[in-house]
Amino acid sequence: MTPADNTAANFAAGNAHVDVQGIVHGGVNYYRTSPDSSPREKFEAGVRYLESGATGRAWPRIDDAVLSDYRTNRACFYWLLALLSGRTRGELSDEEAARLQNSDHFLPLSGDDPWAEGARTMLRLVESINRADADLRVLMKEFDELPPRQRDLILRHLELFLEGPIKDDVWHRALERARDEQMDRDREDRVWKFFEPAPAPPLVRQPAPVTIPTLTWLQAGVGAVVAVASTAHLGYLLVQGGRVSALLAYLLSIVGGGFAARNGVDWCFRSKRLRMKDEEHSPNLRRRPDVPLEAFGRQVDRRLEYYFAKYRPSGMEPDLWLTWTAGLRRSMRNELVEAYREKPAKVEAINWLIRHRAIGVKGRWEKGTLWSHHQELATPLPTKATAVFGALACTIGGVWASSSAVQTDGLIGIRSVALLVAFGWIWGRAWLRISIEHRRHASDQLDVAELEADSEAAYGLWRKRLADKPDDGEMATWLDCDRKVLLDEALRHYRLKMSDIVAYAFIEARSGSATRARVQGGPWRYRKYEMKIFLITADGVRQCNARLHFADGTFHDRNRLNYRFEAVTAVHVRQADDNSHTFELSLMDGQKITAQMIGPELEESQESEDPEEVSEVSLDAAGLRHTLHVLEGVAAEGKAWMTRERRRGANGFWMTLGVPPRRRAGRVRLRRRPKRQPAVEIEYAPHRSAGPAGTSAHSNLG
Repeated sequence: MTPADNTAANFAAGNAHVDVQGIVHGGVNYYRTSPDSSPREKFEAGVRYLESGATGRAWPRIDDAVLSDYRTNRACFYWLLALLSGRTRGELSDEEAARLQNSDHFLPLSGDDPWAEGARTMLRLVESINRADADLRVLMKEFDELPPRQRDLILRHLELFLEGPIKDDVWHRALERARDEQMDRDREDRVWKFFEPAPAPPLVRQPAPVTIPTLTWLQAGVGAVVAVASTAHLGYLLVQGGRVSALLAYLLSIVGGGFAARNGVDWCFRSKRLRMKDEEHSPNLRRRPDVPLEAFGRQVDRRLEYYFAKYRPSGMEPDLWLTWTAGLRRSMRNELVEAYREKPAKVEAINWLIRHRAIGVKGRWEKGTLWSHHQELATPLPTKATAVFGALACTIGGVWASSSAVQTDGLIGIRSVALLVAFGWIWGRAWLRISIEHRRHASDQLDVAELEADSEAAYGLWRKRLADKPDDGEMATWLDCDRKVLLDEALRHYRLKMSDIVAYAFIEARSGSATRARVQGGPWRYRKYEMKIFLITADGVRQCNARLHFADGTFHDRNRLNYRFEAVTAVHVRQADDNSHTFELSLMDGQKITAQMIGPELEESQESEDPEEVSEVSLDAAGLRHTLHVLEGVAAEGKAWMTRERRRGANGFWMTLGVPPRRRAGRVRLRRRPKRQPAVEIEYAPHRSAGPAGTSAHSNLG
């Protein structure tokens, strides 16, 4: 068959995406906790938030668990880590600095297990920041002897907090770790799986039940009784008249009619089934009206069009292939819509099934079996011959026998012949409809069973392929490695050491319409990121931009921008009505540097989630809090911010710890306070501070 030339076709190819929506992996309590959760459950949720990079969410949960007397060595380690992660010394409030100074008073470290040793080493690293006589070689040797788990966590989370010579040592180790782990754990072969939704089980439209009207059954019953009676009476007349030759013709007509009926039904069914299959494959003909299309049906239609254009035979133009398969796609769409009508599913959850169907059609085309139903349903020549010769025998024998019966008994013979013809016709038509309907149902059941077996096999293979889908913690680890690799690239380009940087900040935003996904309660992850690094140096701000292809950890479209402190006029985050958040940095010359932190909410709202909470955790994981602290300070104070930041970090931090200036160069020990001495009074607030006072804030986080 040749497809019509006037069939229009629209398709998506290349990097096009169809109905790109956010994938939310639910069904697991990865981040969520209830008000009556135990301290341990809150702590574990906080640890997962910390691993995802959302330190602002991690700290209140871990702190709450510790305040509720959940104080194992592991809890003490993570408490320190969450307090200091992703922050500079200047970002600690007076209360938080006081709690750090008294940490040994309420964090009982016992024994020498890896968590206790990690916590003690972390405290010694913090203690050594302003010690001129600190032996860094001994300290770093002690650090290197930590178990890999604790060492890697400290490298990842204390990167911003440390300063001075030790900062360079820790940075080199953190960079080495990032390079080793950037493509670790089969990243390139697994990242894409995070953006795949949990597949919905395959459903197949069940065949329509056998439907035979009552009138047809009545016609078949009455017609059979009258036709058989009339046939028997004609035989009686022939026997009574002693017409042997006519009686032989009578028997021949009955036998021929039986063969003609049996083979004729098979011929008729095959022809009808072939027409139905051709209509399903035809781009113009329609076997049945389309099912009513709602949003789900339209989405299935677009996905079928996309995957058929993507998976097409070699050398076939997309528009021609879509034209050839228009009827198949329509039939598949109707079948899928009807199959999932009782158990609705999001179209993303059956992407695997739509893709499997598209690949199957391509494979059948390449094997030459796409139109194989022509051979399968072709009526064999013996069947046709038997039906034709049987009908001829029935007709000739019937006419001979009927004429002889009429000659034997005129009026009675004519009546019997008339009844036989009339009710035999009614019986034959009704019996043909009943037989074809039963054969149709049996054939549909075979097709459905074959389709179900194929879909179940594909479903099992797809689930097996997604079995090693990375969790959110792995995604965050890979992203942190990418961040460090890009930061190292910027440092090498500007020929700077880490200790030359007063402060730095990242913006991680979605690139264009890149696919996104997240674990329920967690931050959004993207296939492609727009990454911006702001390096605050003595000479001004050095900005590096790059597009990250997250699957393979490669950077593209790099560009750089340098400007003075005084050139930054405003920094803010704009929240639109569609819940999108856009970071905007304004320069004195009118230039605006923007990045869409969170795009419009495209997916249906989750009943158990607040869109504002989703936005907050995503912004937290993207590093927005620290970035605003740095850039707002630059915008408000200019170059003076650099000096004040260092003074706030040094004097303010250590004075809060109760260490007089004359002792800052000496050895500082964080000892347990004797019980007879009054402890520092702390009015605890569950959320971390936004930064020191005096920083001009242009942000609007909604």
